[in-house]
Amino acid sequence: MYSIAMNDAQTKFVYYYKKYKGNPLRVLLGFYTGAYHNFVISAIFYLIKHSPSLFSPLLIANVINGVLAGGEQARHAILLNTGIWLGLLAIHLPANYVHSMYRSREIRNTEAGLRAAMVRKLQELSIPYHTQMQSGRLQSKIIRDVEAIETLSTQMFVNLLNIVMNLTIMITITAVKNRIILVFFVLVAPVASMTVMAFRRRIRRVNRDFRMEMEETSARVMEMVEMIPVTRAHALEDVEKERMSQQLQETAEKGYRLDMLQSNFGAAGWVVFQVFQALCLCFSGFMAFRGMIPVGDITFYQTSFTSVVNQFNAVINLLPIMTKGLESVTSVGEILSSDDVEENEGKTELTELRGEFSFKNLAYTYPGAPAPVLRDITLDVKPGQTVAIVGESGAGKSTLTNLLIGFMMPDSGKLLIDGHDIRTINLKTYRRHLSVVPQMPLLFTGTLRENVTYGMENVPEAVFRQALEAADLTEMVARLPNGADTLLEEHGANLSGGQRQRIAIARALIRDPKVILLDEATSALDVVSEREIQGALERLVKDRTTFVVAHRLSTIRGADRIVVLDQGRIAEAGTFEELIAKKGTFYHMESLQMSLR
Repeated sequence: MYSIAMNDAQTKFVYYYKKYKGNPLRVLLGFYTGAYHNFVISAIFYLIKHSPSLFSPLLIANVINGVLAGGEQARHAILLNTGIWLGLLAIHLPANYVHSMYRSREIRNTEAGLRAAMVRKLQELSIPYHTQMQSGRLQSKIIRDVEAIETLSTQMFVNLLNIVMNLTIMITITAVKNRIILVFFVLVAPVASMTVMAFRRRIRRVNRDFRMEMEETSARVMEMVEMIPVTRAHALEDVEKERMSQQLQETAEKGYRLDMLQSNFGAAGWVVFQVFQALCLCFSGFMAFRGMIPVGDITFYQTSFTSVVNQFNAVINLLPIMTKGLESVTSVGEILSSDDVEENEGKTELTELRGEFSFKNLAYTYPGAPAPVLRDITLDVKPGQTVAIVGESGAGKSTLTNLLIGFMMPDSGKLLIDGHDIRTINLKTYRRHLSVVPQMPLLFTGTLRENVTYGMENVPEAVFRQALEAADLTEMVARLPNGADTLLEEHGANLSGGQRQRIAIARALIRDPKVILLDEATSALDVVSEREIQGALERLVKDRTTFVVAHRLSTIRGADRIVVLDQGRIAEAGTFEELIAKKGTFYHMESLQMSLR
């Protein structure tokens, strides 16, 4: 069981992100509050695990000095130091197990918690936010950025802590044996700091550019995959290949600049440290030559200094990883801290719905748009009525349906649902009484049964079969290899358009909604397919308040009222016969369609 629930992970991350915005390191440190003890335990056992390599220089030096002394002292030094070394090796495996257990549990816990928190946040963010944000970018943040944070966490809370412990041990032993040699060890720190300072800002900037380019590439790849049928149908494969090649080349170029910068950074640090190591060898050699230290201590100091240099070099090599990880902290924070969410807490919960709607001088303008897309919409809909919404492209039909579902809120005026202002309603409880049948049914990879009962548990077989029958799916399901448990391909690619639409109707029927929204549900179908599902649609809308966004005007003859939108306003409203007799906007639209048949 993971100890960090996704709610806790989101709450903690957002709290520290807002508190330390602009300082991703403090955000990450705050996020791990309460978990430090696990990292300390892991680091201690890592130290125990690596104790053979930590103490081997001292053990080797003791053996060499004992051998040079000769006699019984040599035999004693060899046996004692070899025995100590073997004893340290014996505890390596159990120490490694404990170290890995504490480290992996905490890191994987956090990784899962963060991803779960992002998934939860994506479900909370408003539809306009999702419309503006490319799905490929979101995918990159959930996969790539969380992975980078996981890598950073391992490096910072495990490896960095181990580096500090190793340095402490090596420097302490050296200080006890010879404080003159200690000067070389101490001088490494400021040199390492200056090297880091020289490269830090450039690495951070180039890392950010590369991260944003990767998000753009991810978004382009997803678009390309979705467009493959269109691309193939128009023989545009070469055009698409060229477009993606340019994008991938730009990503590769920015990745190359990042690689070269990181490589030069690592090389510069390595050369500087090797110069210090050579000087340490020279200095300790002269000290042994003059009899100031035993000859065997040359091996100890040189090996110890090599270890110290490697630890500082490891710190320098961590900088690109940390920069990438901290940039990912900022990237994830952009999602988790977004305030563009649908707030339902404390609002009126609808336990039942009659299906009465009242639009009062409603208006809506998209952010940044020069003019309202809807204005002065006034309309009353009684429970059980069917209202058709028609109009030319751009008239405001989709916007009006989005307002009905609650994806967006009116800028002015009111939309009353059973007498409640939609702004005061808990939209989750409202949507439980609402079903939408879109123009292009959204089916996922799973069985037909799972697609129909999506989001519902323990649906009685009789209820399921009744929904299939009402949607005219019974015969089709009987012909499938495994009946209702037949696996559908992605987006229902192994079904016809009419079959997919009937599955969407069955999904709506099985929920027994009080309000139905048909968003051009037949416009993507041929005439034969439309006729096949017409009976299912009639059963779906019976005794339910229904809003029909229609493209084919002949399909809405039976509507109780037809509302004609023109440039965001209600141009006219009435029954089919009334509007035809009026010979206004609707009459001309119907006449045009008739002439094109």
